[in-house]
Amino acid sequence: MRIVLGITGGIAAYKAPELVRLLKKAGHEVRCAATEHALEFVTRVTLETVSGAPLYSDLFASGRTEHISLKDWGEMLVVAPATANIIGKVAGGIADDALSTLLLAFSGKPVIMAPAMNCEMWAHPAVQRNVATLKSWGIRMVGPEEGELACGVSGVGRMAEPEAIAAAVCTATCSRRLQGQRWLVTAGPTYERIDSVRFIGNYSSGKMGFALAEALAKEGAEVELVSGPTALKIDHPQVKVTRVESAREMYAAATEVFPRCNGAILSAAVADYRPAECADHKLKKNGSEGMHLELVQNPDILATLGSMKQEGQTLVGFALETDNEEANAQRKLEKKNLDYIVLNSLRDKGAGFGVDTNKVTIIGRDGSHNESPLMSKQEVAGLIINTVTS
Repeated sequence: MRIVLGITGGIAAYKAPELVRLLKKAGHEVRCAATEHALEFVTRVTLETVSGAPLYSDLFASGRTEHISLKDWGEMLVVAPATANIIGKVAGGIADDALSTLLLAFSGKPVIMAPAMNCEMWAHPAVQRNVATLKSWGIRMVGPEEGELACGVSGVGRMAEPEAIAAAVCTATCSRRLQGQRWLVTAGPTYERIDSVRFIGNYSSGKMGFALAEALAKEGAEVELVSGPTALKIDHPQVKVTRVESAREMYAAATEVFPRCNGAILSAAVADYRPAECADHKLKKNGSEGMHLELVQNPDILATLGSMKQEGQTLVGFALETDNEEANAQRKLEKKNLDYIVLNSLRDKGAGFGVDTNKVTIIGRDGSHNESPLMSKQEVAGLIINTVTS
């Protein structure tokens, strides 16, 4: 999509380059339009460099009607930050600079605003009246959020983070074909404690599961993401994240959520075993003797959900194999009552744990095989979602 990013004169304007980067990463073309005061906080060179296009900031500089040609080019207008001033101008029909003129010319196309101002300004009746007017016209507001403000106080008025604004754009531009559905996704590793400082774990980063959750949300689904220990974050209004540590905690969360879901994609690398006992202190070395751990089996989340599955629900599992990959994956699909299984092979360079790419084979209960080339995990997530929800 072709997106015009409008930037106004608030301190949060310094976040605009990051928002441009996120939008371009999502596949959008971006051009920037800025007010004179916005350029006190972020430079023309920066905005033109990150967007790869000339900046529109002077209504008269070119001698052309840029506010019309840019409106014709753009398919969506995002204003971040949106100050009280620009909100008031649009609500009052005032067009006295490049951005306000563009906003009034942009009628009939989607507009998103991310308000940012002092908390007292945000609470003022005039601002709230203007915001209500813009909402009644179909302009979507993202934020503001509560937090520490540039003036040194805390309150509601902080601009939503670029990730949340980019997510709102994706929500507005995607097909929404899964709207009204709820999906469960598991991601990351599980840690099984040995003592207060050590654990049994694996190398899963959670990147595949988080990409799947985001792909489902982009299509309109409400997503319950149950994640093991990972540093990853996701800021999407339709993704609820539950953080767990152990396989038993993931089991409890997944089995509680699944009955109210249309489907589940279990991509987490769950530990098959855990120590039979966990010490509440750090175990010390005992001379030259080794350590012996007794392991007991963890509950099988995938098999349990397979036994719980009702008509109309879709259950998708992952199989990470090193030998007899497809045969092992097929057995797992049948044994655990899955509809699809996504096969990873550690033999494929660039696929598996801890990397940004993946290569998979999606095997269906109906015998279908859909093999992907090596792609980004976001692209693989899109392929998986399209396959299992078609």
